[in-house]
Amino acid sequence: METGTQGQGDGPPGPGVALRLLGPMTLSRAGMAVALPPSRKVRALLAYLALAARGTTRSHLCELLWDLPGDPRGELRWCLSKLRAVLDEADRPRVIASGDSVALDLADGDIDARTVIHMLQRGVATLAVTELEALAALLQRGELLEGLEVPRSPAFSGWLAGERRRLRAAHAAVLEHWARSLPVGSDMAIEALERWLALAPFDRRAHECLLDALAARGRLREAEEHLAAAGRRFEAEGQDWGPLAHAWRAARSRHAIAATPGVVMTAPAAPPEPALAPTRRASIAVMPFADRTPGGALRGGLGDGLARDVTLRLARLRSVFVIAEGTMATLAERHVDSEDAGRRLDVDYIASGWLRRGPDGHLVVSVQLTQTRSGQVLWAEEFSAGRDDTFLVLEEIGNRIVTAIANQIEAAERNRAILKNPNCLDAWEAHHRGLWHMFRFDREDNEQARQFFRTAVRLDPTFSRPHAGLSFTHFQDAFLGWRERASAIQQAYAAAAEGVMADAHDPASHWALGRALWLMDREDEAVRELQSAIDLSPNFALGHYTLGFVQAQSGDAESAIAEVDQARALSPMDPLLFGMLASRALALLRLGRCEEAADWALRSAARPNAHVHIRAIAVFCLAMAGRTEEAKALAAAIRRTQPRYGLADFGQAFKFGPELQGLLRQAASLVP
Repeated sequence: METGTQGQGDGPPGPGVALRLLGPMTLSRAGMAVALPPSRKVRALLAYLALAARGTTRSHLCELLWDLPGDPRGELRWCLSKLRAVLDEADRPRVIASGDSVALDLADGDIDARTVIHMLQRGVATLAVTELEALAALLQRGELLEGLEVPRSPAFSGWLAGERRRLRAAHAAVLEHWARSLPVGSDMAIEALERWLALAPFDRRAHECLLDALAARGRLREAEEHLAAAGRRFEAEGQDWGPLAHAWRAARSRHAIAATPGVVMTAPAAPPEPALAPTRRASIAVMPFADRTPGGALRGGLGDGLARDVTLRLARLRSVFVIAEGTMATLAERHVDSEDAGRRLDVDYIASGWLRRGPDGHLVVSVQLTQTRSGQVLWAEEFSAGRDDTFLVLEEIGNRIVTAIANQIEAAERNRAILKNPNCLDAWEAHHRGLWHMFRFDREDNEQARQFFRTAVRLDPTFSRPHAGLSFTHFQDAFLGWRERASAIQQAYAAAAEGVMADAHDPASHWALGRALWLMDREDEAVRELQSAIDLSPNFALGHYTLGFVQAQSGDAESAIAEVDQARALSPMDPLLFGMLASRALALLRLGRCEEAADWALRSAARPNAHVHIRAIAVFCLAMAGRTEEAKALAAAIRRTQPRYGLADFGQAFKFGPELQGLLRQAASLVP
């Protein structure tokens, strides 16, 4: 994986240029210090290009470092000439300017911040103890570009602030993993924990680990003093330090028993859980978005409004636990950055970003989703729009942000659950393990998904999502003919109804109930339930898709296209994307747009998890578009994999209105 600048190799750095960006910036060549130009912009340009993943355009560099009218390109040329004076060698130019692109050739360079980024890209959890120690030592040098501030360059200041936050979060994650990988109570472990706390003083897990380490060493008085000091500090910030006191009592008791002579230690018994303990849910905090518009308000403006909207919409999805907007506003007023906020609140994920409106009304919004404990950026994207209706633009961008965040969290939680021992899953993890199997659309996987959903329901009957998942596995059995249809339909309905009873505000429960009602030929009721899912959460992509799926067959074809297009806009990489594309194809077919229908149906059939009915829709649409040879070839491919599949199976699965039934008979005569 390439992580250096343009022209850099992937091998270890050689003995050439050494550039220190952590702490005060320094440059040396062959061990000899090189005086850096006094210009702040020249040094800022050097640092930015050294960390850039690829060549950077001159126009971007001008926007980054010059915010005033004048001749920024001329000033950029002057800055590059200063860099050449300190970097270029007689036989090796290092400042590479090709056309509009500018890059540095530092293939033999030792750049401390780039070394850190290389190691972090491997994943903190994969690093050996010695690597964690070395990484912690590098990060201990100081903040990125310490002391370098470039006045009147808001774009560079924003970039630098973001990079500093990212490295601080990574530093905390490195110290956490290093401390946990060392023997409990060892001097090095305690040193790592103290450094972790110095960096993240309100991270409850860091305090708990230090209290446990001190108890293991028998340093009870120090632990009591630490707890008292931490309690005072938490109270001063209006935060609850009660969990620290509970953790200290547990650690003291655990290590006291371990130290008792003659006591044979087994794994400590866990405290009894309440009969219906709340299910662990993935948690997220949304920071107010910084307004980087020149002269824009730092607080109370568009950025706060966008964060509030994202928070409310995420909460309405009911798929994750969302920290209230008021709490986040309070932390922002205290100038707590996103990574520190995530650790203070002990949430799994933190969303943060910024927006900027140009003088022409063009709006740019940048957002990223970070995993709190590892500091890893799971997703980042920049949205832009040029329309004058600010609130409409923000609503559209907010929709895309919310759905992307929800999908990224669900994918991360699914991947985490699939790596755990199936016998050690809690309800949340069992649910996500079920989702992993459910979306593969295979009979065996569907059965495995059902077992995991049943486990989740058994562990927490009040958790509505696994009820919806369980209903969907029965829906698949009926729709794809994997089990006796009437029984599967009744089970799909019963599981969905249980989900609605568990949480009537969960859009997924109403979605599942709508699908089950559709199977039962109660189409009007199905449409009402699907509309309820959308009303509960306009960002629930599957609600829009399934409403379009129903309408594509016998309802309003134009409305069906609008619904599936909305679903695709909200969730462009959805596991059910094949269904969205196929529903669009059926609606186009009803509108007489057969060639378009065939193209969309082929796109649907090409999806890797598309099932047999989806491929049959493609045969249907190709035949009606007059592309009979393609239709026959695809039909033959279906027969090779499922020889018993026929027109009756296809017709029974769907509820085509008179138009599509007539077209189906016509297509069948063309492709026997």
